[in-house]
Amino acid sequence: MNAPIIDPLQGDFPEVIEEYLEHGVMKCIAFNRRGTLLAAGCSDGSCVIWDFETRGIAKELRDKDCTAAITSVCWSKYGHRILVSAADKSLTLWDVVNGEKITRIVLQQTPLQARLHPGSSMPSVCLACPLSSAPMIVDLSTGGTTALPVIVSDMGNGVAPPSRNKIPDGTSYTLTAACFNKNGDLVYVGNSKGEILIVDHKNVKVLAIVPISGSAMIKNIVFSRNGQYLLTNSNDRVIRIYENILPLKDGLRALDDLNKTIKEEDTLEKLKAVGSKCLVLFREFQDSITKIHWKAPCFSGDGEWVIAASAIKGEHKMYIWDRAGHLVKILEGPKEAVFDLVWHPVHPIIVSVSLTGLVYIWAKDYTENWSAFAPDFKELEENEEYVEREDEFDLVPETEKVKESDINEDDEVDIATVEKDPLSDSDMSQEELRFLPAIPCPDDPQQQNKCVGSSSKLIDSNHSGSPLSEENEQAAHNASSPPEEDTAGGSQSKRKRKLSEKGLELQAEKVKKPMKTLKSSGRLLKTKNKPVDDEDDGNGLYADDGSDDY
Repeated sequence: MNAPIIDPLQGDFPEVIEEYLEHGVMKCIAFNRRGTLLAAGCSDGSCVIWDFETRGIAKELRDKDCTAAITSVCWSKYGHRILVSAADKSLTLWDVVNGEKITRIVLQQTPLQARLHPGSSMPSVCLACPLSSAPMIVDLSTGGTTALPVIVSDMGNGVAPPSRNKIPDGTSYTLTAACFNKNGDLVYVGNSKGEILIVDHKNVKVLAIVPISGSAMIKNIVFSRNGQYLLTNSNDRVIRIYENILPLKDGLRALDDLNKTIKEEDTLEKLKAVGSKCLVLFREFQDSITKIHWKAPCFSGDGEWVIAASAIKGEHKMYIWDRAGHLVKILEGPKEAVFDLVWHPVHPIIVSVSLTGLVYIWAKDYTENWSAFAPDFKELEENEEYVEREDEFDLVPETEKVKESDINEDDEVDIATVEKDPLSDSDMSQEELRFLPAIPCPDDPQQQNKCVGSSSKLIDSNHSGSPLSEENEQAAHNASSPPEEDTAGGSQSKRKRKLSEKGLELQAEKVKKPMKTLKSSGRLLKTKNKPVDDEDDGNGLYADDGSDDY
């Protein structure tokens, strides 16, 4: 699709289902940094990597020790590693190119989400959010875990152990919403009291607190791709967008400086004062009519759009807002609940996972503006009277004579510098994995045997001639020799004709000149439909002289 043809007034967001992917029962999905590869975790414990350009499977990662459903997948910064969390409490790190398992760690709780450190190309640290315990930092090389604080008290140093809230049926739970910032030096944790804790994960220390209005439990927390905005999904059915005031790099150092400048005796109030200088509420999104719960909210690749799926069972409905807070589109799919959702990092494409395990690809329905091919062409709704210019049909119009070209034709054209993608990250790497090499799959042995058998038959037929040509040769042989007398006697006996002089001459000529092989299949069919005997009879090979010999 040519960019100038696209109507610039159209919104740059998906509108219709373009295609769907099917491979087992897929549960969760994740794009690599450029959006060229799509990883999908399946219910049988395998991880499938799709080539998003060709919509084909590039590689399948399968661990014989894991047969439980995959709960999350995460790419490393440059796409050489994939971290997979499963329902059997395991974390598995894979080498994408070789398809080999690097390490496997079993936790005490089932990790609902796991994220690799975003600041390293070959990360050995990840952030895991277990089902019923506090978020933890996991060292993938040693298997060690460090639990992060999820609540701050007024006593002591302000850090309390992870809390466990009781629900009516007696089971315990702890909210496990957490994510790295863009640089990976800070972790943002959302707790059940409606607070965002900014944690130094290396020193396991809370540096700031940002309270949310309404004190509702936080279910999801995610950063935009550029790290400038933070999204939270709370239990009060409101999605909130916060603007990140901290610098994208050295955010930890900036927080330490804030803690030194703010003088407050109360530890809790001091942390809240620091938090007010870290995050500022930017927008709130909600459905004020139906008041539905939201699921899998995220940003678009450029951060201009926000999308969230309805948590109502039996409907595949997704809401898209612009960053100003206006609802611009509601996407309605099949009558299947949304299980996971992700926006393409570069293009206006959304990929959603249904409850049945299908992956739907939502793309934009482009309206082509064909007048863009001619910049001076203008579309008219109705006819207008045209007044031609005086110099319109001159060889060199006066308007072009006055214009002078600003382009110096002697300047060298730079063909080595690569322009930066406006929707991609600022840092580029030559080591980045964008595509996987195609690996040919072995064919089925039965199919190979069939192919070998058919090819041998074809070779034999080429050497011996086709069955059709054999029939013609047989017909020619029957035509060149007179029919034998039937020895069976009775009324079915045939009369033997005498050859005329002309017939004997033609027969002698045919013996000297053998029958030419017919080359084309069309002539073979003609020969088959019209036997040689009839042709010879027509030429007078066998002439009846009117006298019978008994």
